[in-house]
Amino acid sequence: MNAGKRTRLDRIGTDDRYVVVPMDHGITMGAVTGLKDIESTIDAITRGGADSILTQRGIAGRVHPNKNDAGYIAHLNGSTNIGPDEDDKRRTGTVEDAIRAGADAVSFHINVGSEYEREQIAGLAELTGEAERYGLPVLAMTYARGPEIDPEAEDFNQAVGHAVRLGEELGADVVKTAYTGDAETFQHVVESTSLPVVIAGGSRGTDEETLEMVRGAMDAGAAGVSMGRSVFQHEDPEKITRAVASVVHDDSEAADALRDAGLAVEA
Repeated sequence: MNAGKRTRLDRIGTDDRYVVVPMDHGITMGAVTGLKDIESTIDAITRGGADSILTQRGIAGRVHPNKNDAGYIAHLNGSTNIGPDEDDKRRTGTVEDAIRAGADAVSFHINVGSEYEREQIAGLAELTGEAERYGLPVLAMTYARGPEIDPEAEDFNQAVGHAVRLGEELGADVVKTAYTGDAETFQHVVESTSLPVVIAGGSRGTDEETLEMVRGAMDAGAAGVSMGRSVFQHEDPEKITRAVASVVHDDSEAADALRDAGLAVEA
């Protein structure tokens, strides 16, 4: 790994652990809660301890003045939830575009097992080649999604493990994927790659559910989180970020992290 890439990885994480908050949902879902006044949300999240913020590059000018020295990741593909197929992610920028937007890293979403897998594999491989020339890290969002993949199946973690390994095989530096429900099954996912694995947040649950998920992932050997809606749509984004960061960076238990952040612990 060259010095430039190592330096930029340090900007988006802390000691090889990562609390990334993706806020690229505006292209997918529109200006939902937490994204209209994105400036205030970014300020709160980064004050709470997020290592980095992730958005589409067009929002960069609203990110930098409010990120309190956190890192910045430019996401380079997308789709909408009102279009014909949300899984059909298309390229939205280049590595040079991301650099001009002040990015410390880039990210790319791929749905392994979908009908768009071939095009997305080619797209990720092309992106990692471009990024390597500039020493820019790539966060690959590698999800197991497709007609033959059942998230409720006992062997779902095998498909997720395949997805993260694909990210490494294509030259990514960090991989993000779905949590498989418990530490025991997620351990296979982490062991499927030598790269740092971070988990997605998915649809928002209770604070306790969110923190227990993070705790389980870390117990399985994950390197952190890349959680969006669970954080930026929270009633207090700063407090939930602080709680998540406590589990990731301080190895706190879920209940302790919630309590220390000033969030209620369910009886």
